[in-house]
Amino acid sequence: MKLNIALLAGDGIGPEVIEQAVKVSNAIAKKFNHEINWTPALTGAAAIDAVGEPYPDETHEICKNADAVLFGAIGHPKYDNDPSAKVRPEQGLLKMRKKLGLFANVRPTFTFPSLIDNSPLKRERIEGTDLVFLRELTGGIYFGEKGRRQGGDIAFDNCVYSRAEVTRLAKKGFELAMTRSKKLCCVDKANVLETSRLWRETVQAMEKDYPEVEVSYEFVDAVAMRLVQWPNSYDVLITENLFGDILTDEASVISGSMGLMPSASMGAKVSLFEPIHGSYPQATGKNIANPLATVLSAAMMFETAFGLQEEGQAIRDVVNKSLAQGVVTEDLAGNEKAYKTTEVGDWLAQNIA
Repeated sequence: MKLNIALLAGDGIGPEVIEQAVKVSNAIAKKFNHEINWTPALTGAAAIDAVGEPYPDETHEICKNADAVLFGAIGHPKYDNDPSAKVRPEQGLLKMRKKLGLFANVRPTFTFPSLIDNSPLKRERIEGTDLVFLRELTGGIYFGEKGRRQGGDIAFDNCVYSRAEVTRLAKKGFELAMTRSKKLCCVDKANVLETSRLWRETVQAMEKDYPEVEVSYEFVDAVAMRLVQWPNSYDVLITENLFGDILTDEASVISGSMGLMPSASMGAKVSLFEPIHGSYPQATGKNIANPLATVLSAAMMFETAFGLQEEGQAIRDVVNKSLAQGVVTEDLAGNEKAYKTTEVGDWLAQNIA
Protein backbone atom coordinates (compact mmCIF):
# COMPACT_ATOMS: atom_id res chain seq x y z
CA MET A 1 0.00 0.00 0.00
CA LYS A 2 1.12 3.56 -0.76
CA LEU A 3 0.77 5.85 2.24
CA ASN A 4 0.97 9.63 1.79
CA ILE A 5 1.70 11.21 5.16
CA ALA A 6 2.17 14.87 6.03
CA LEU A 7 4.96 15.28 8.57
CA LEU A 8 4.65 18.23 10.95
CA ALA A 9 7.58 18.10 13.38
CA GLY A 10 6.70 21.44 15.01
CA ASP A 11 8.63 22.91 17.91
CA GLY A 12 10.78 21.93 20.90
CA ILE A 13 11.26 18.19 21.13
CA GLY A 14 8.82 17.69 18.24
CA PRO A 15 11.49 17.12 15.57
CA GLU A 16 13.39 14.71 17.84
CA VAL A 17 10.44 12.45 18.66
CA ILE A 18 9.04 12.64 15.13
CA GLU A 19 12.39 11.39 13.80
CA GLN A 20 12.03 8.23 15.89
CA ALA A 21 8.43 7.65 14.80
CA VAL A 22 9.56 7.94 11.18
CA LYS A 23 12.29 5.33 11.80
CA VAL A 24 9.75 2.93 13.28
CA SER A 25 7.17 3.60 10.56
CA ASN A 26 9.74 3.01 7.83
CA ALA A 27 10.73 -0.26 9.48
CA ILE A 28 7.06 -1.29 9.52
CA ALA A 29 6.66 -0.29 5.89
CA LYS A 30 9.65 -2.40 4.90
CA LYS A 31 8.47 -5.39 6.93
CA PHE A 32 4.90 -5.30 5.59
CA ASN A 33 5.73 -4.15 2.05
CA HIS A 34 4.26 -0.64 2.12
CA GLU A 35 5.58 2.54 0.53
CA ILE A 36 5.49 5.73 2.61
CA ASN A 37 5.73 9.16 1.03
CA TRP A 38 6.60 11.65 3.78
CA THR A 39 5.94 15.34 3.04
CA PRO A 40 7.41 17.70 5.70
CA ALA A 41 5.65 20.99 6.47
CA LEU A 42 6.10 23.90 8.88
CA THR A 43 3.83 24.72 11.80
CA GLY A 44 3.98 26.47 15.19
CA ALA A 45 6.85 28.71 16.27
CA ALA A 46 9.05 27.27 13.52
CA ALA A 47 6.52 28.46 10.94
CA ILE A 48 6.19 31.89 12.59
CA ASP A 49 9.96 32.32 12.47
CA ALA A 50 10.10 31.24 8.83
CA VAL A 51 7.02 32.87 7.27
CA GLY A 52 5.23 34.79 10.03
CA GLU A 53 2.26 32.39 10.26
CA PRO A 54 1.84 29.44 12.69
CA TYR A 55 -0.16 27.41 10.13
CA PRO A 56 0.76 28.59 6.62
CA ASP A 57 -1.45 27.99 3.57
CA GLU A 58 1.25 25.76 2.07
CA THR A 59 1.15 23.54 5.17
CA HIS A 60 -2.64 23.37 4.96
CA GLU A 61 -2.51 22.23 1.34
CA ILE A 62 -0.01 19.50 2.21
CA CYS A 63 -2.17 18.27 5.11
CA LYS A 64 -5.40 18.49 3.12
CA ASN A 65 -3.99 16.34 0.33
CA ALA A 66 -2.38 13.73 2.61
CA ASP A 67 -3.87 10.42 3.76
CA ALA A 68 -2.88 11.24 7.35
CA VAL A 69 -0.88 13.77 9.36
CA LEU A 70 1.81 12.83 11.89
CA PHE A 71 2.47 15.73 14.24
CA GLY A 72 5.10 16.39 16.91
CA ALA A 73 4.52 19.31 19.29
CA ILE A 74 3.86 23.03 19.29
CA GLY A 75 4.95 25.90 21.51
CA HIS A 76 7.99 28.02 22.41
CA PRO A 77 8.97 29.92 25.59
CA LYS A 78 9.57 33.19 23.74
CA TYR A 79 5.85 33.29 22.97
CA ASP A 80 4.68 31.76 26.27
CA ASN A 81 6.54 34.46 28.19
CA ASP A 82 5.22 37.34 26.08
CA PRO A 83 1.54 38.02 26.89
CA SER A 84 1.49 40.83 24.31
CA ALA A 85 2.46 38.59 21.38
CA LYS A 86 -0.09 38.98 18.57
CA VAL A 87 0.78 35.71 16.84
CA ARG A 88 1.27 32.55 18.88
CA PRO A 89 2.25 28.98 17.95
CA GLU A 90 -0.90 27.57 19.56
CA GLN A 91 -3.02 29.61 17.16
CA GLY A 92 -1.63 27.38 14.42
CA LEU A 93 -2.95 24.28 16.17
CA LEU A 94 -6.43 25.77 16.57
CA LYS A 95 -6.41 26.97 12.96
CA MET A 96 -5.29 23.55 11.73
CA ARG A 97 -8.07 21.79 13.64
CA LYS A 98 -10.66 24.20 12.28
CA LYS A 99 -9.51 24.20 8.65
CA LEU A 100 -9.03 20.42 8.50
CA GLY A 101 -12.30 19.80 10.34
CA LEU A 102 -10.58 17.81 13.10
CA PHE A 103 -13.55 17.69 15.43
CA ALA A 104 -12.87 14.63 17.61
CA ASN A 105 -9.74 14.16 19.69
CA VAL A 106 -9.32 10.50 20.65
CA ARG A 107 -7.12 9.95 23.71
CA PRO A 108 -6.69 6.45 25.07
CA THR A 109 -5.38 5.90 28.59
CA PHE A 110 -4.03 2.48 29.51
CA THR A 111 -1.42 0.95 31.76
CA PHE A 112 1.76 -0.90 30.86
CA PRO A 113 2.38 -4.04 32.97
CA SER A 114 6.11 -3.32 33.39
CA LEU A 115 5.48 0.30 34.45
CA ILE A 116 2.40 0.05 36.60
CA ASP A 117 4.34 0.99 39.74
CA ASN A 118 5.60 4.17 38.05
CA SER A 119 2.14 5.64 38.34
CA PRO A 120 1.52 8.08 41.21
CA LEU A 121 -1.66 6.10 41.89
CA LYS A 122 -1.76 2.80 43.76
CA ARG A 123 -1.55 -0.38 41.73
CA GLU A 124 -4.92 -1.67 42.95
CA ARG A 125 -6.62 1.51 41.78
CA ILE A 126 -5.34 1.48 38.21
CA GLU A 127 -4.84 -2.16 37.24
CA GLY A 128 -7.02 -2.93 34.26
CA THR A 129 -7.48 0.70 33.25
CA ASP A 130 -8.28 0.97 29.55
CA LEU A 131 -10.37 4.04 28.79
CA VAL A 132 -10.78 6.42 25.87
CA PHE A 133 -11.72 10.09 25.93
CA LEU A 134 -13.37 11.70 22.93
CA ARG A 135 -12.93 15.45 23.24
CA GLU A 136 -14.76 17.85 20.94
CA LEU A 137 -12.11 20.02 19.26
CA THR A 138 -13.60 22.77 17.13
CA GLY A 139 -16.25 24.39 19.34
CA GLY A 140 -16.70 25.67 22.86
CA ILE A 141 -14.90 28.40 24.73
CA TYR A 142 -11.67 28.14 22.72
CA PHE A 143 -13.49 29.23 19.56
CA GLY A 144 -16.20 31.50 20.98
CA GLU A 145 -16.18 35.27 20.86
CA LYS A 146 -13.57 36.73 23.17
CA GLY A 147 -12.30 40.16 24.05
CA ARG A 148 -11.90 42.97 26.57
CA ARG A 149 -14.15 45.78 27.74
CA GLN A 150 -13.81 48.89 29.91
CA GLY A 151 -10.28 49.66 28.88
CA GLY A 152 -9.16 46.06 29.28
CA ASP A 153 -10.32 45.65 32.88
CA ILE A 154 -13.03 43.14 31.95
CA ALA A 155 -12.32 40.07 29.79
CA PHE A 156 -14.77 37.57 28.33
CA ASP A 157 -14.65 34.21 26.54
CA ASN A 158 -17.95 32.85 25.22
CA CYS A 159 -18.68 29.12 25.14
CA VAL A 160 -20.93 28.21 22.21
CA TYR A 161 -22.06 24.80 20.89
CA SER A 162 -24.52 23.71 18.23
CA ARG A 163 -26.57 20.52 18.36
CA ALA A 164 -24.86 19.36 15.17
CA GLU A 165 -21.41 19.66 16.77
CA VAL A 166 -22.52 17.63 19.76
CA THR A 167 -24.22 15.00 17.60
CA ARG A 168 -21.21 14.25 15.39
CA LEU A 169 -18.90 13.87 18.41
CA ALA A 170 -21.41 11.75 20.33
CA LYS A 171 -21.92 9.53 17.26
CA LYS A 172 -18.19 8.75 17.27
CA GLY A 173 -18.46 7.96 20.98
CA PHE A 174 -21.39 5.59 20.58
CA GLU A 175 -19.71 3.83 17.65
CA LEU A 176 -16.48 3.41 19.63
CA ALA A 177 -18.39 2.11 22.67
CA MET A 178 -20.03 -0.53 20.46
CA THR A 179 -16.57 -1.91 19.61
CA ARG A 180 -15.52 -2.01 23.26
CA SER A 181 -17.44 -2.62 26.50
CA LYS A 182 -20.61 -0.80 25.38
CA LYS A 183 -20.31 1.79 28.14
CA LEU A 184 -20.45 5.51 27.42
CA CYS A 185 -20.13 8.41 29.86
CA CYS A 186 -21.17 11.93 28.88
CA VAL A 187 -19.17 14.44 30.92
CA ASP A 188 -20.76 17.86 31.41
CA LYS A 189 -21.76 20.54 33.91
CA ALA A 190 -25.47 20.50 33.17
CA ASN A 191 -26.41 21.78 36.62
CA VAL A 192 -24.81 25.15 35.75
CA LEU A 193 -24.09 25.58 32.02
CA GLU A 194 -26.61 25.91 29.20
CA THR A 195 -24.17 24.39 26.71
CA SER A 196 -23.89 21.33 28.96
CA ARG A 197 -27.68 21.01 29.03
CA LEU A 198 -27.62 20.97 25.23
CA TRP A 199 -24.95 18.25 25.35
CA ARG A 200 -26.98 16.14 27.76
CA GLU A 201 -30.32 16.41 25.94
CA THR A 202 -28.66 15.70 22.58
CA VAL A 203 -26.95 12.54 23.84
CA GLN A 204 -30.12 11.41 25.60
CA ALA A 205 -32.01 11.69 22.30
CA MET A 206 -29.41 9.47 20.61
CA GLU A 207 -29.63 6.64 23.16
CA LYS A 208 -32.51 4.96 21.29
CA ASP A 209 -30.24 4.48 18.25
CA TYR A 210 -27.72 2.52 20.34
CA PRO A 211 -29.84 0.40 22.69
CA GLU A 212 -26.92 -1.89 23.57
CA VAL A 213 -24.83 0.96 24.97
CA GLU A 214 -25.15 1.73 28.68
CA VAL A 215 -25.01 5.54 28.96
CA SER A 216 -24.20 7.51 32.10
CA TYR A 217 -24.07 11.26 32.70
CA GLU A 218 -21.60 12.75 35.17
CA PHE A 219 -20.55 16.25 36.12
CA VAL A 220 -17.00 17.15 35.17
CA ASP A 221 -15.89 17.75 38.77
CA ALA A 222 -17.09 14.28 39.79
CA VAL A 223 -15.24 12.69 36.87
CA ALA A 224 -12.06 14.59 37.81
CA MET A 225 -12.31 13.01 41.25
CA ARG A 226 -13.16 9.48 40.10
CA LEU A 227 -10.37 9.44 37.53
CA VAL A 228 -7.84 9.29 40.35
CA GLN A 229 -9.96 6.98 42.51
CA TRP A 230 -11.24 4.27 40.16
CA PRO A 231 -10.21 5.01 36.57
CA ASN A 232 -10.84 1.40 35.57
CA SER A 233 -14.57 2.00 36.07
CA TYR A 234 -14.65 4.04 32.85
CA ASP A 235 -14.56 2.91 29.24
CA VAL A 236 -15.53 5.59 26.65
CA LEU A 237 -16.05 9.19 27.78
CA ILE A 238 -17.26 12.07 25.61
CA THR A 239 -17.00 15.73 26.53
CA GLU A 240 -16.60 19.28 25.28
CA ASN A 241 -13.39 21.08 24.42
CA LEU A 242 -12.26 22.72 27.68
CA PHE A 243 -13.33 19.85 29.96
CA GLY A 244 -11.62 17.37 27.65
CA ASP A 245 -8.41 19.37 27.56
CA ILE A 246 -8.15 19.27 31.35
CA LEU A 247 -9.39 15.73 32.01
CA THR A 248 -7.21 14.06 29.39
CA ASP A 249 -4.08 15.59 30.88
CA GLU A 250 -5.19 14.37 34.30
CA ALA A 251 -5.82 10.87 32.93
CA SER A 252 -2.43 10.78 31.21
CA VAL A 253 -0.51 10.45 34.49
CA ILE A 254 -2.31 7.18 35.28
CA SER A 255 0.12 5.34 33.01
CA GLY A 256 3.11 6.81 34.85
CA SER A 257 4.30 9.19 32.15
CA MET A 258 2.80 11.69 29.70
CA GLY A 259 5.59 10.56 27.40
CA LEU A 260 3.71 7.32 26.77
CA MET A 261 0.28 8.46 25.64
CA PRO A 262 -0.73 8.80 21.97
CA SER A 263 -3.74 10.55 20.47
CA ALA A 264 -5.66 11.06 17.25
CA SER A 265 -7.72 13.99 16.00
CA MET A 266 -10.36 12.72 13.63
CA GLY A 267 -11.85 14.63 10.71
CA ALA A 268 -14.23 13.89 7.88
CA LYS A 269 -11.41 13.47 5.34
CA VAL A 270 -8.01 13.47 7.04
CA SER A 271 -6.95 12.65 10.58
CA LEU A 272 -3.99 13.83 12.62
CA PHE A 273 -1.94 11.72 15.03
CA GLU A 274 0.20 13.18 17.82
CA PRO A 275 1.63 12.55 21.30
CA ILE A 276 -0.31 14.26 24.07
CA HIS A 277 2.77 15.91 25.60
CA GLY A 278 3.88 19.42 24.75
CA SER A 279 7.04 20.79 23.20
CA TYR A 280 9.07 20.38 26.45
CA PRO A 281 11.53 23.20 25.65
CA GLN A 282 13.75 22.34 28.63
CA ALA A 283 14.73 19.10 26.88
CA THR A 284 15.06 20.45 23.36
CA GLY A 285 18.26 19.36 21.67
CA LYS A 286 19.42 17.21 24.59
CA ASN A 287 18.41 13.87 23.04
CA ILE A 288 16.57 12.84 26.24
CA ALA A 289 12.89 13.17 25.23
CA ASN A 290 10.71 10.06 25.41
CA PRO A 291 9.64 9.19 21.84
CA LEU A 292 7.21 6.38 22.76
CA ALA A 293 4.04 8.48 22.73
CA THR A 294 4.84 9.63 19.19
CA VAL A 295 5.69 6.07 18.14
CA LEU A 296 2.39 4.83 19.59
CA SER A 297 0.62 7.67 17.76
CA ALA A 298 2.09 6.20 14.57
CA ALA A 299 0.57 2.86 15.59
CA MET A 300 -2.83 4.56 15.90
CA MET A 301 -2.24 6.09 12.46
CA PHE A 302 -1.60 2.73 10.80
CA GLU A 303 -4.73 1.27 12.38
CA THR A 304 -7.16 4.18 12.14
CA ALA A 305 -6.16 5.99 8.96
CA PHE A 306 -5.17 2.94 6.91
CA GLY A 307 -6.94 -0.02 8.54
CA LEU A 308 -3.61 -1.79 9.06
CA GLN A 309 -4.25 -3.53 12.38
CA GLU A 310 -1.32 -5.95 12.23
CA GLU A 311 1.12 -3.12 11.62
CA GLY A 312 -0.22 -1.10 14.56
CA GLN A 313 -0.05 -4.13 16.84
CA ALA A 314 3.54 -4.80 15.77
CA ILE A 315 4.48 -1.30 16.93
CA ARG A 316 2.73 -1.72 20.28
CA ASP A 317 4.40 -5.10 20.76
CA VAL A 318 7.89 -3.69 20.22
CA VAL A 319 7.14 -0.73 22.53
CA ASN A 320 6.05 -3.12 25.27
CA LYS A 321 9.22 -5.13 24.66
CA SER A 322 11.37 -2.01 25.03
CA LEU A 323 9.65 -1.13 28.31
CA ALA A 324 10.03 -4.65 29.67
CA GLN A 325 13.74 -4.72 28.77
CA GLY A 326 14.44 -1.24 30.10
CA VAL A 327 15.26 0.37 26.77
CA VAL A 328 13.83 3.71 27.87
CA THR A 329 14.77 7.38 28.22
CA GLU A 330 15.69 9.01 31.51
CA ASP A 331 12.11 9.82 32.54
CA LEU A 332 11.44 6.08 32.93
CA ALA A 333 14.90 4.70 33.66
CA GLY A 334 15.03 5.40 37.40
CA ASN A 335 18.35 4.10 38.69
CA GLU A 336 18.96 1.97 35.61
CA LYS A 337 20.70 2.94 32.38
CA ALA A 338 18.92 5.71 30.47
CA TYR A 339 18.92 5.50 26.68
CA LYS A 340 19.02 8.52 24.39
CA THR A 341 16.00 9.42 22.29
CA THR A 342 17.76 8.31 19.11
CA GLU A 343 18.94 5.06 20.73
CA VAL A 344 15.36 4.13 21.66
CA GLY A 345 14.23 4.85 18.10
CA ASP A 346 17.05 2.79 16.63
CA TRP A 347 16.32 -0.12 18.99
CA LEU A 348 12.63 -0.14 18.11
CA ALA A 349 13.30 -0.05 14.36
CA GLN A 350 15.92 -2.79 14.57
CA ASN A 351 13.65 -5.06 16.61
CA ILE A 352 10.82 -4.59 14.11
CA ALA A 353 13.17 -5.50 11.28
